Amino acid sequence: MSVFAPAGMSVVQVKNLQRRLDNLSCEAIQELDRACGHELWRNLGFDAFDGLEDAERRARANYYYGQLQTVNELLEALG
Repeated sequence: MSVFAPAGMSVVQVKNLQRRLDNLSCEAIQELDRACGHELWRNLGFDAFDGLEDAERRARANYYYGQLQTVNELLEALG
């Protein structure tokens, strides 16, 4: 993890944010595994959800995939 602190944030605040984002990432990965019933989505990405027949599972997978993408973008921006 980087110790780069964006303007207005202390190093401690950045580390706490990174920890929370890591927790959100873990949650999203677990929920995606559960919704898809497999880990193929990790290689196939969004296309893996199109084949889900259950609309609720497909919606849950889309939600958590969006969460995971957002978390990854924020973590990348933090360094």
